[in-house]
Amino acid sequence: MIELSERLKTMEESATIAMAQKSRELKAKGLDVISLSLGEPDFHTPQFIKEAAIDAMNNNFTSYTPVPGYLDLREAIAEKFKRDNNINYTPEQIVASTGAKQSIANVVLSLVGKGDEVIIPAPFWVSYIEIVKVAEGKPVIVNAGIESDFKITPQQLEEAITSKTKLMIFSSPCNPTGSVYSKEELRALADVIKKHPKLVVISDEIYEHINFSGAHASLAQFEDVYEQVVTVNGVSKAWAMTGWRLGYIGAPLEIAKACSKIQGQFTSAPCSITQKATIAALKADPSVLKDMIHAFKSRRELVLNKLKEIKGIKTNTPEGAFYVFPDVSAFFGKSFQGETIKNANDLAMFLLNEAHVALVTGEAFGDKNCIRISYAASEETLKEAMKRIKSALEKLN
Repeated sequence: MIELSERLKTMEESATIAMAQKSRELKAKGLDVISLSLGEPDFHTPQFIKEAAIDAMNNNFTSYTPVPGYLDLREAIAEKFKRDNNINYTPEQIVASTGAKQSIANVVLSLVGKGDEVIIPAPFWVSYIEIVKVAEGKPVIVNAGIESDFKITPQQLEEAITSKTKLMIFSSPCNPTGSVYSKEELRALADVIKKHPKLVVISDEIYEHINFSGAHASLAQFEDVYEQVVTVNGVSKAWAMTGWRLGYIGAPLEIAKACSKIQGQFTSAPCSITQKATIAALKADPSVLKDMIHAFKSRRELVLNKLKEIKGIKTNTPEGAFYVFPDVSAFFGKSFQGETIKNANDLAMFLLNEAHVALVTGEAFGDKNCIRISYAASEETLKEAMKRIKSALEKLN
């Protein structure tokens, strides 16, 4: 009998991928399921990026590349960091990977060992916890509820830091909440971080451009914590390049070299064609994204307005990404056809089976009172989904 590793046995399946799989299975049975579970833009990759990929193939950029990526890609990333984030990274401080998820894994595996503590504000992206567990680290969860707009305070951060703290991971704009830390809020966190020079922070900024609050703020822009911050970004979300698989980091040189060493033994560099397409995306003026961002903002308003019509649902106003993370705890304890909703998991399954709308339980993101709704879908689809959700929830008593 094959014995799987303990590492695998303790790893949870991605809740977003699992719910997407369940919705596909129901669709295969002929049911009309609306999936709002995956964090994937419903836009196509811009034509000028696809043309850059075609040019790369025609010019035979089809061989192995340096492990951290082509030099001209890393130069384009460095220029982007300076232009958009006011951060100075040299190309040697940049590593391109097969998606931001691998970028994060590289950093965690480079820094975290057995028993090291990793601070993770909740709600958090589902993979943070599992990546830390693979590195044999100990996740330390710092809870931030809807009343605080799902953002932790400097005091909470200070109280979570111990002699074993090695790393902190957070995202802004946040998946799953859409919350955005302002420059002032990040400065306040930086004041805590700089007091603990051994603490490294992964700032996950993959949703940077999908931001309705004004200018995006990066933690590494503050010079007094620059050497403690790893900035993670990529092209999947803003540039609708999820299938191209390219994420990247800007980091202190020692960490960048460590990530390149680890990557060299796992995947080596991301696809050569993707790298050339990414250069085109990064060199473009981000203002070309304004129509997409406007569409997401309009969809956000639609979903929030529809949720406000449902008695018992509590929402905040997310300032970025393309998610709403409502508190649905008012429905816990209610029943339908003899089945009682005990938690967010039950409610998500109830909505899948009764409303045929796939969402993701907040428990997967560290908040048992919420569910995540992705509004990366057309307004027509969202209207129908919200109509179904309202009708199903009204059946609970």
